[in-house]
Amino acid sequence: RMHIDSPNTCVYVILPVVGCLSVDLAMTHQFPALSPEQKKELSDIAQRIVAPGKGILAADESTGTMGKRLQNIKVENSEENRRCFRDILFSSDPSISNCVGGVIFFHETLYQKADCGKLFPKVVKDKGIVVGIKVDKGTAVLMGTDGETTTQGLDGLSERCAQYKKDGCDFAKWRCVLKISDSCPSALSIAENANVLARYASTCQQNGLVPIVEPEILPDGTHDLQRCQYVTEKVLAAVYKALSDHHVYLEGTLLKPNMVTPGHSCTKKYTPQEIAMATVTALRRTVPASVPGICFLSGGQSEEEASVNLNAINQVPLHRPWKLTFSYGRALQASALAAWQGKDANKKAAQDAFCNRAKINGLASKGEYKPTGSADQASQQSLYTASYVY
Repeated sequence: RMHIDSPNTCVYVILPVVGCLSVDLAMTHQFPALSPEQKKELSDIAQRIVAPGKGILAADESTGTMGKRLQNIKVENSEENRRCFRDILFSSDPSISNCVGGVIFFHETLYQKADCGKLFPKVVKDKGIVVGIKVDKGTAVLMGTDGETTTQGLDGLSERCAQYKKDGCDFAKWRCVLKISDSCPSALSIAENANVLARYASTCQQNGLVPIVEPEILPDGTHDLQRCQYVTEKVLAAVYKALSDHHVYLEGTLLKPNMVTPGHSCTKKYTPQEIAMATVTALRRTVPASVPGICFLSGGQSEEEASVNLNAINQVPLHRPWKLTFSYGRALQASALAAWQGKDANKKAAQDAFCNRAKINGLASKGEYKPTGSADQASQQSLYTASYVY
């Protein structure tokens, strides 16, 4: 109480604020984008693909890219020759399912048949392997940047995904591409590609497909290991922020990143252990533990190099809450192509080469590969292509 003698006296009392609670009426609300049943289906599919010792065969090369592979062995780029080579891979010994959990198809391949008369998806599923599909429509220049790109294909994506699900697919792949240079990747490129990947992932999940999220940082350039690690961390941080913003269910996704490696033209050489430590450190700083698996792309490494580096990654003395495995195209097919040479008589040799490489990568995904030093020439040949287009 205050007693004031003069009636004209005005007293202002300022009281200290003990606590202040600000309530934002526009707080983020979690929209129920998926039912519990949808979430369980997506999670189960993802776990099947990256079961212990298993990875992914990326056989989703476009017609043009497959043509370049065939050209290297002097084989015509015809639909029949493309079918024949895919048949070699898909019709390999059933034991391949011990190390391959999923196969990514190209649209053309999804509707082709094996020599036995079965559709390819049926051949793969009969082995207990999950069928996936490439759903992006390639890169396009991101205007106002130094030749950076974004990925096309969001228009009509939901309808395509729904049809692919009916046709036997259970997961999908979408590749975004970033590059390292003095001015790249730009903030615009990182943000745009992260958002595109998130929109794609959300659309896939609505249609029952597990999305493989692939933000590939190209190995082109002279940058060192540390620069690649820094850029990889920034890109992955942006991608997972975007996936969160778009309500993507992480337990029903897979990540397909580059390994952290120096640029192809970097003069300094790094050991597999250094590459592994940089890679796992970048992932630990950016990828939530709820993601079931991380399936590395080979990025132009030789078959043997990709296997040795994957093995080292799985031996890093750091906690790794996800499966760390492979999603290789070139690094699973180079020896098989070299053995095949487009000749029917070489089919068994090509299948043996493919199975051998798959088994090696299955071991590497558990950190159990022990190189003998007797790797053949084909498996040690660099598979690097500048500004690689898939």
